[in-house]
Amino acid sequence: MAKKQRIWGTLDPFFEAGPVLGRMVANTTFLRALLDADPFDEYHFFLSGRKERDAVGKALREIVPALMEAGRVRLMLRHELAGMLTQAHYHCFHLSDCITSQPFMARMRNRYSEHIFPVTGPIHSLSYCNYGTAFLQHLWPGTTRRDSIVCTSRAGKKVVEQYFDWLRNGFGLTEISYPAPLLTRIPLAVDTSILTPGHKRENGPVRLLVFGRISHHSKMDVVPLIRAVHRLVQDGMDPAGVEIVLAGWADEDDNVRTTLTNLAANAGIALHIHLRPDEKQKLELFRSADIFVSIADNPQETFGITLVEAGAFGLPVVASDYDGYKDIVEHGKTGLLVRTTGSDSTPDVDLEAPLTFDSDYHLRLSQRTAVDIPLLADALKRLIESSDLRQSMGVAGRKRVEEMFSWPTVIKQYVELWDSLWSEPVDADSLRERTHPLAPEFGRIFGHYTSDVLRDETMLKTGRTGEAFYRGRDFPNLYAGLDMAIDMEIVKKLAFFGRKPVDTHTLIRKASEVAPTMDDTQIKNHILWALKQDILEHTDK
Repeated sequence: MAKKQRIWGTLDPFFEAGPVLGRMVANTTFLRALLDADPFDEYHFFLSGRKERDAVGKALREIVPALMEAGRVRLMLRHELAGMLTQAHYHCFHLSDCITSQPFMARMRNRYSEHIFPVTGPIHSLSYCNYGTAFLQHLWPGTTRRDSIVCTSRAGKKVVEQYFDWLRNGFGLTEISYPAPLLTRIPLAVDTSILTPGHKRENGPVRLLVFGRISHHSKMDVVPLIRAVHRLVQDGMDPAGVEIVLAGWADEDDNVRTTLTNLAANAGIALHIHLRPDEKQKLELFRSADIFVSIADNPQETFGITLVEAGAFGLPVVASDYDGYKDIVEHGKTGLLVRTTGSDSTPDVDLEAPLTFDSDYHLRLSQRTAVDIPLLADALKRLIESSDLRQSMGVAGRKRVEEMFSWPTVIKQYVELWDSLWSEPVDADSLRERTHPLAPEFGRIFGHYTSDVLRDETMLKTGRTGEAFYRGRDFPNLYAGLDMAIDMEIVKKLAFFGRKPVDTHTLIRKASEVAPTMDDTQIKNHILWALKQDILEHTDK
């Protein structure tokens, strides 16, 4: 008996253009690590268009040429998904996030696949005000216990739990009738073979590195860091003994850099800003640093991949006691966490957020999260004054990353998750015809626009174009994008079957005999397209 293939599927490219943000890095490095580990027989991508398909193909030929050459990676378009679900035995589908398509992928699986395989997707940022709708999509009767949202941190997992509680309470939904996917915690990771410690500088000031989005409204307010260092200078620390390096992506027209530069200059603190460093520059920045600092105060942050990167580079970390940072930094061993204070009630922002830009309400929320500046100063002082402590915490941080946040470890957790989800019980038959309440049934909603609808008793015959077509004297036009939806050979058969008047029910039966893989809906679509192109026409006979 032939071995059943293990096929991994996705709807997403995992490669994104634009600014280098945490989500983009996480998705790209995940895919690289998965393909390097190569735990599946095949990898199927169903992409949104030819341009995206070609771009992913080009990237994968550079990353995994052997897999591409062996034909173990298949790049297809979305409209091929239904057909493949009926043919292939997928082990799982994994998406690059849980927000956009996961519930609708589960619906497609329920309808077309013989096996109810796991559908999973990770969280990234969670604080956009329209995400209530995104998480409401997950609460529907077609969700199974084989579906899972992968939460990268304990804090993020609690946010998703509270989203579901809030939605059920608000809409009066019961957990039994409106189940949610399982929530699983698997962290993000880094490539520890590339991110390695460098040689420590013998001389010069202690360098504090802040790496990430330089943005007070979407990452962190750096002012408390400058205030904390200034506090140390006021208490007698030599300002020449410390410097701050800010590196990462920033808006071109953002004046916050000027504000930070002036504030540091007034305090007599050296501040250097490096915008949009490439990978080589990033390595140099981390390896030349002595302490990594990240005082995130923004709910847009969920995990904190830069802290993991810092640990891989063997840097001690000073970070705010916030979000996923609590999972990454082992306080007192790999770094120091600094107390934060915030609010659990934000009625004014809650009301205005849907009516304003996300940068506006993120700024207002983050400015209500206070990083304790005296404690931040104390944490910095401990590490600035002790190279031995920096060394020991850096070594411990590197070890922690190797054990918990390296890609081989994390990919293993994903594979174990996908395997384990198959043991969750499901009632496949009850799922087949489940519709999703947030996916409009266009025929039902807009069917009254036309004069009539195609019925079993609708009488049809071959039109003039159809007669010429099946004799090879005319060739109907097929627009790009319909080539996978319309099979011209089936259309030609319809023209042949319609030489004498025939009712739609009989025509569908005849077509299904020559196209057994097509269901009635697909054949009806061919009949309607043939009517549109004068290949078939109505008749009263």
